[in-house]
Amino acid sequence: MKCKRTSDGRNFDHHTLQVMRQQAIRAVREGQTATSVAAAFGLNVRTVFNWLAKFSDGGDEALLAKPIPGRPPKLSDEEMRWIAQAVRDHTPQQFELEYGLWTLTLIAKLIHRQFGKSMSLAAVSRIMKLLGFSAQKPLYQAWQQDAAMVRRWETKTYPQIKAEARAAGAMVYFADEAGIRSDYHTGTTWAPVGETPVVTVTGRRFSLNMISAVSPRGDFRFMVHEGTVSAPVFKDFLSRLMIGATKPVFVIVDGHPIHKSRLVQDYVEGLNGQLQLFYLPPYAPHLNPDEQVWAHVKRRVSKQAVQAKDDMKKLALGALRRLQKLPRLVRSFFKQPECQYARQ
Repeated sequence: MKCKRTSDGRNFDHHTLQVMRQQAIRAVREGQTATSVAAAFGLNVRTVFNWLAKFSDGGDEALLAKPIPGRPPKLSDEEMRWIAQAVRDHTPQQFELEYGLWTLTLIAKLIHRQFGKSMSLAAVSRIMKLLGFSAQKPLYQAWQQDAAMVRRWETKTYPQIKAEARAAGAMVYFADEAGIRSDYHTGTTWAPVGETPVVTVTGRRFSLNMISAVSPRGDFRFMVHEGTVSAPVFKDFLSRLMIGATKPVFVIVDGHPIHKSRLVQDYVEGLNGQLQLFYLPPYAPHLNPDEQVWAHVKRRVSKQAVQAKDDMKKLALGALRRLQKLPRLVRSFFKQPECQYARQ
């Protein structure tokens, strides 16, 4: 039989503890036992007895929350608000600082420049946590990206495509191309502290190109190609995508020249509306859920000791075929924050 775990109250904040102390003492004074009160609050009974002893010595004052010890903050509330707005709404370059990402060192420099106050990195870290900030890996986007076009795609263009597809009973795919090279490696491995591990790999360079398409309902289609992905190759992929299609197929791709080539356009027009191509805004790959496919495949392949091109092709095909059997995983690509607009 498992015993119910109790707490000594140290994991509660000061205000919560003050209220609990007051309620517990009131309950005991009204006739309840210390044991029953402790059980009701999920506390150790010794904690309740300690509160009773403090109340006996100091009365109601002994039950009040104590002020948090330590130095008073160096920054005023107004200065804290200014820092929060500066880091949230601006880049370091806008303040003529030398780095593109907000680090504790840069924030400390900004505080000193703006308010003439010197602070340790530990103090700056505490301030940023109080303001609700944390250190995070950023998403990178091209400076040429048009935020208005991205927003319009998410709120107007794609919803219109989705409505048109629903009316026509069409299948919607997001497609993309990617390559993987023998000298691409990722992941971590355990090793003694201070000893950087070395993994032997082939010194030869070879690559493999892939095309794939994902749908919001979890469908996944792919093609592996040795050599440059050209307009004829992309047309071949589209023709494979149409095999067995009984309803229209809508394919969303980026604006790469091969997707807009005359060869591809002629092929699409020759299908009399059974196939339609739509184009993502420029410099916005994050809007394409198919990007997640490449991250997944590259992680699986790059962690293997690939010695030859055939080995890499075998591993890539294995990873791609595995995805075909996992529609739930494919659907999860549409749950990424940047791709949720495209969920079913």
